[in-house]
Amino acid sequence: MDQAIYRDGERVECGDLSDELASLRAGASGFLWIGLKDPTDDEFALVNNELGLHPLAVEDAVTGNQRDKIEQYERSVFVVLKTLRYIEATSDIETGELMLFIGDRFVVTVRRGEGNPLSDVRERLEEEQDRLL
Repeated sequence: MDQAIYRDGERVECGDLSDELASLRAGASGFLWIGLKDPTDDEFALVNNELGLHPLAVEDAVTGNQRDKIEQYERSVFVVLKTLRYIEATSDIETGELMLFIGDRFVVTVRRGEGNPLSDVRERLEEEQDRLL
């Protein structure tokens, strides 16, 4: 699990999720980005307890193998995307799944499978800080 606060385009380490989210919602600049890779039930429960994600979206994220979709709930948006990665050495195509929860001052990314890790995306965004404002 990777979690950070992005404030004025810069990554800041994240302390207690409850405290950080309360601070952001009280007016502090920035947003919280939590990245999960094949999360355990306990990891996902911790995030869900802090953020109050919609139960249907949580069920889809825990179950996986969802169709591509965008669903809007009262307090968040849930997005499911399929990922593909070409493995040149074997000419295989590796598939994965990326789910996003987007809400008030937070983004949660949930990856299933090995296709397209998000570390490169984070690094590129951190290099171009104006994209994180």
